[in-house]
Amino acid sequence: MSKQIFLKLLVLMAVFALVATACGNDDSDAQGTATDSDPTSVPAENMDSDDMHDEVVAAFVYVGPVGDAGWTWAHNEGRRQAESATGASTPFVENVPEEGPDFRNFVVDFIENEQADVVFATSFGYMDAMEELAGEYPNVVFEHASGYKKNDTNFGNYFGRMYQPRYLSGMAAGALTATNQIGYVAAFPIPEVLRGINAFTLGAQRVNPDVEVHVTWTFTWFDPAIEGDSARALLEAGADVIAMHQDSTAPGLAAQDAGARWVSYNSDMSAFAPDAFITAPIWNWGPYYTRVIEAVQDGSYEPGAYWGGMADGIVDLAPLADDVPEAVVAEIEQVRQALEAGTWDVFTGEIVDQDGNVVVAEGETMNDGDMLGMEFLVAGVVGSATG
Repeated sequence: MSKQIFLKLLVLMAVFALVATACGNDDSDAQGTATDSDPTSVPAENMDSDDMHDEVVAAFVYVGPVGDAGWTWAHNEGRRQAESATGASTPFVENVPEEGPDFRNFVVDFIENEQADVVFATSFGYMDAMEELAGEYPNVVFEHASGYKKNDTNFGNYFGRMYQPRYLSGMAAGALTATNQIGYVAAFPIPEVLRGINAFTLGAQRVNPDVEVHVTWTFTWFDPAIEGDSARALLEAGADVIAMHQDSTAPGLAAQDAGARWVSYNSDMSAFAPDAFITAPIWNWGPYYTRVIEAVQDGSYEPGAYWGGMADGIVDLAPLADDVPEAVVAEIEQVRQALEAGTWDVFTGEIVDQDGNVVVAEGETMNDGDMLGMEFLVAGVVGSATG
């Protein structure tokens, strides 16, 4: 099976694990919509007067509920920040499956009935439909999170180097494990997730060379029952710290119930399991969404493939728990500064995979293409890279 077909199969499997019914929202309408990088539509001077309207409309399509406290919540916070900064109208719809007609129908409705100037789609599985729609609506900007397709006129993609704060969170987790066994509740065996596991493991090993990271695959993005059960199984097997790559708080609740510790993802989820919480690699989409909308407003949009890091602020690390040792806190800050300055990056060698192969030579740094296509797990990870 080719890698492309395999990844599409994984995306299809994700659909069945997602919540399909839109959650209620104080400002939602009957269809589930609501009002509340460096990309725009075709520059204003190239647009017909009929295509122009006074207020920029930036529509958002979410794969999960805005109340998930994770991935979709973080995007929605970015939307709200951008709306406040730009004055744009920002309707959104939540819980839209990656497969089937719903995504296309909502986007067409945003464009034709709400006069959307830009559409942000926030899940990988929307990519092919976005590409088609960009060709059909050349005067609308299409921006896709986590994908890799784009064109030269009105279709760009964007993501963040989440592996950077993942590494820092691994350092904190490695310092606090007593059993030297960390459980990782992983979503899908795709490069994004493998990259996160590897970065986390390398960070943990930096401060604690005896750490092992035990991975279990859920094939979900948001399924609290499955993710909680997976965390409990890892805890019962000896892990005393849980990390994750999904959107629910269930792994943290399982860790707190077991008297263990937890590294969350997407946002600072400390309020949900405060006794367990260590830190979290988090998203901050607001500045990027603001830049794109401002580019739409002033006619300067050009589609790109944006992959920002900690220096840009699109990814960051939540506050550390008080019991992270002071020496480790200081080291985390030193590494953060190097990441932000661009003087060092996480996948700098020597790095060895599970089979003992040197995948990054001493002193070399993996290029973006190899990082984006990562298919291995590093030494110290217990589990399969293929699920």
